[in-house]
Amino acid sequence: MGFSVRFRIGLRALLGVALLGASTVSLHGQSAPTTTLVEPRAPLLPGKFGPWVPVGIAQGFDEFQPDAAIVAVLKENGLDRTSQQTYYEPSVDPETKDTIKVQAFQFVDATGAYSAFTYLRGPAMKDLPADKRIGKGTASTSSGDFLILSGTTVVKATVSHVRPTTVDELRELAATLPKVGGPKGMSPLLPTYLPEKGLQADSVKYALGPIGLQAMGGVVPGEIVGFDKAAEVVMGKYAGRGMLTLLLYPTPQIAGEHGRAIEAEMNRQGSAAGTVKMRREGPLVLLTTGAWSAAEAKAMVEGIHLRNELTWNKQMPLEFHAEVQKTYSLLTSIAVFCGVGALAAVILGLFLGGGRAAIRVLQGKPAASEPEFLRIDLSGQPARIHSEEPAGGPQG
Repeated sequence: MGFSVRFRIGLRALLGVALLGASTVSLHGQSAPTTTLVEPRAPLLPGKFGPWVPVGIAQGFDEFQPDAAIVAVLKENGLDRTSQQTYYEPSVDPETKDTIKVQAFQFVDATGAYSAFTYLRGPAMKDLPADKRIGKGTASTSSGDFLILSGTTVVKATVSHVRPTTVDELRELAATLPKVGGPKGMSPLLPTYLPEKGLQADSVKYALGPIGLQAMGGVVPGEIVGFDKAAEVVMGKYAGRGMLTLLLYPTPQIAGEHGRAIEAEMNRQGSAAGTVKMRREGPLVLLTTGAWSAAEAKAMVEGIHLRNELTWNKQMPLEFHAEVQKTYSLLTSIAVFCGVGALAAVILGLFLGGGRAAIRVLQGKPAASEPEFLRIDLSGQPARIHSEEPAGGPQG
């Protein structure tokens, strides 16, 4: 047996041993337990802020779970996690110590957090002045209840005794909350379309689903709004008048479809809905209800227009992505078909024309035939016909 034969046999044996070892490792790997290390998330609420320190251990959602109706709305807005903690100031006499009870709700994105902020805001809560505002929004009552919107987190703080430094201390608390960038950290633009003149700030409600819309007193039934098509709804009351509702959809086609359903519902409600004036502009539907005069309602809906900076930061529904993918595939197929057809025409033309010319050359004839058809003579003179026969005339 030659060296090369022995080398090949040895190589095959070595390869077989390697494959057998790999199979054994794979089989053992299937049955052997695996351990995955997951780094725990940072606590939602801090261990200390300003002069305040916690009392006991922070409670999770299960320990302080609020009313079931509130839970349903918060989950619809994309609730991620919650935490509750009570803080006190150790430098004060323990018998008379002040406390701050804090509940924090973190959401998947800033859009859901803003919706929860408008839902949890009570009618007695007033906006703080701009120089005292915390985060994206702050509302409070004279009794010491604060509601803070910071990024993707909403904080409810109940202060036992409001003092001059309370707002600054709550600002320190807000600075410790999770920060989210990118599209998830973008606040919704739809609420900025509500005209500020006469708007009651505490009446602004922003809904992302039928449960929240009903809980916040929406005038349009949630089942016909089209939340399954990623609709957004904002509504606000105007002093001495009625309510303005704005509905935003991903496309004008979806807006038109649901706009017609809303119009039919308003006609069904009749005078019970008050002065109804409705208009659609692209993906935006505008609707007035309540105690408006006809002129005021018309001026309101006709005075709101889409701006160029309006963007869409919500995830499109699956069927919307499917339609886009179908359209893209169709256009791609058409482009490929046209390209292949054009290339085939060029190749076929070169093959037929070039082949014919090659055959004529091999026959001793000029490559081009019928020269009178190869040029355009605009002189009006009859062109001479060239014969392909030899100059001596036909041979006998």
